[in-house]
Amino acid sequence: MEYNTGVAGDPNQLAQRITSNIQKITQCTAEIQRVLNQLGTPQDTHELQQQLQQKQQYTNQLAKETDKYIKEFGSLPSISEQRQRKIQKDRLVNEFTTALTNFQRVQRQAAEKEREFVARVRASSRVSGGAPEESYREGTLVSWDNQAQVQDEEITEDDIRLIEERESAIRQLESDIMDINEIFKDLGMMIHEQGDVIDSIEANVETAEVHVQQANQQLSRAADYQRKSRKKMCILILVVLVGAAILALIIWGATKN
Repeated sequence: MEYNTGVAGDPNQLAQRITSNIQKITQCTAEIQRVLNQLGTPQDTHELQQQLQQKQQYTNQLAKETDKYIKEFGSLPSISEQRQRKIQKDRLVNEFTTALTNFQRVQRQAAEKEREFVARVRASSRVSGGAPEESYREGTLVSWDNQAQVQDEEITEDDIRLIEERESAIRQLESDIMDINEIFKDLGMMIHEQGDVIDSIEANVETAEVHVQQANQQLSRAADYQRKSRKKMCILILVVLVGAAILALIIWGATKN
């Protein structure tokens, strides 16, 4: 699995890489499903098993890489584009969740088929005639009607090898399924944290708007008060001037007499 570099810090490149990985996961899931449909048929070979494991491992690594990219995308600083970034991230998370759900479904199918194979090999190893894997491919099952054919021979080395290979594949599948479960937990935490951040930002914006409105109201009241004060001052000055003029006329009249 090759990891791509040079996308950290660039939201557009991160979004493109996430989208590309989601498409690859979806495509690989469809390919794994086609391989699963061939298990238990004449096309079921060791090479097919290797191809299945390789595709599963590659898809699992893609899922881990995409989880890392989404975390980086959500942690990028953003002020003016916060809401747009959240909408974009929510869309990517939803698409990633859908792709992971489908991938985990085929993982569980693969694990179940491997368990069935191990059980049938253990059973068919005690049936005389034919190699265990060939008997399984032909649908040979142990039944009460052919008990006469059952021998007390021990499980062959080929049987042991097949069982060990399939049990190892089962353990790997179970580990991969647990990895996907952890990614689902990460996605849930990211959605929760992102929602809290947006709610906090919106609350701060609303509070700021309220403070601005209150400041505007206070400025308006102060301007009204200032206008009224100026008006009162003008009236007072006018009264003083009129009083002074009257007083001057009285003094002038008294002096003349």
